[in-house]
Amino acid sequence: MPADGAPERPSDDKAARLRRRLTAFVREEATAQGFELCHITGPDVIPEAPARLAAYIKAGYHGTMEWMEETRERRANPKVLWGDVRSIVMVGMNYGPDEDPQRVLEKKDRAAISVYARNRDYHDVMKGRLKEIAGRFAARAGADVKVFVDTAPVMEKPLAAAAGLGWQGKHTNLVSRQYGSWLFLGSLFTTAELDFDAPEADHCGSCRACLDACPTSAFPAPYRIDARRCISYLTIEHKGLIDRDLRPAIGNRVYGCDDCLAACPWNKFAEAAREMKLKARDDLREPEIATLLSLDDAAFRGLFSGSPVKRIGRNRFVRNLLIAAGNSARPELAEPCRRLLDDDAPEVRGMAVWALSRLLDGEAFEALRLGHRPQEQDPDVQAEWDFGR
Repeated sequence: MPADGAPERPSDDKAARLRRRLTAFVREEATAQGFELCHITGPDVIPEAPARLAAYIKAGYHGTMEWMEETRERRANPKVLWGDVRSIVMVGMNYGPDEDPQRVLEKKDRAAISVYARNRDYHDVMKGRLKEIAGRFAARAGADVKVFVDTAPVMEKPLAAAAGLGWQGKHTNLVSRQYGSWLFLGSLFTTAELDFDAPEADHCGSCRACLDACPTSAFPAPYRIDARRCISYLTIEHKGLIDRDLRPAIGNRVYGCDDCLAACPWNKFAEAAREMKLKARDDLREPEIATLLSLDDAAFRGLFSGSPVKRIGRNRFVRNLLIAAGNSARPELAEPCRRLLDDDAPEVRGMAVWALSRLLDGEAFEALRLGHRPQEQDPDVQAEWDFGR
């Protein structure tokens, strides 16, 4: 007992004060680094994740994303990823558009690039800032830290929901009452003990606007997505030729798709992004399909330097552009497509054939087919010639 006769305060009071100080510190650092949201949760808050992820993979909804199955155990449980983690700091950065992102879909000679990819790669923007926070936090707390921005098998959306940043909507993405569907997520794992936030309730109610907005019916049920039908997956992750039945629904979307996000009524509370590196570049708002079709590899890399679009490579991007051209009903795009019939990449040649089969009348396409030499060696591309007859 102290000399003044007052009872000793329990040792857990000291621990609680330390938690509060460290929690306040990390929140202040997150705000200073430009993150609009910073909430904290623990590593044991998504016990249902392993079963849900296993069911998703068993159904084949992950398509060709084999890495999801390969990392399934670590992905479903943060403690498997890092056994010493005690607290998970989830941050959100707003990337809301400053205009209607669906407007470009009506301009068939223009290419629609997803809102998130119209400027700098958010991975680079956020990870650098999270590392700044991590360094200062580690020095203050004397704790170990790790930061992740979609760079490790972390189930960021369920963790963000558990931390109270928002909830996973019926489109499976996070929805925030303050920022709608336009949030990038990142995480800081630490061995420090921090105060946890309460999870956010689901506020979707009976709304199904996001489900009904999907052009390819990629949602077999609310809160469940089949990546094999998702335009974002098809235009970014999927290699080779895209299923012929899905091509018309892709429209002029050449990198990603915002339809389900843009349809969410909670976007009425959203704000335009404050971070300049996430605001759309003027040349990527509504670029001309004809201009982009002329890109060789060097020009592609130059145009998309620092952009997430760069990671899919020129061939896959031009493949997507040719689908957009084929859906455009613009005969003037036939000549740029024709010049790609002898491209080195089979996915480009195949989509050039498909685009021309839709842009030319039957007689003109048949004349092109008969006059085109040399004979196509790739069976998938040859199948496009045969289908177009």
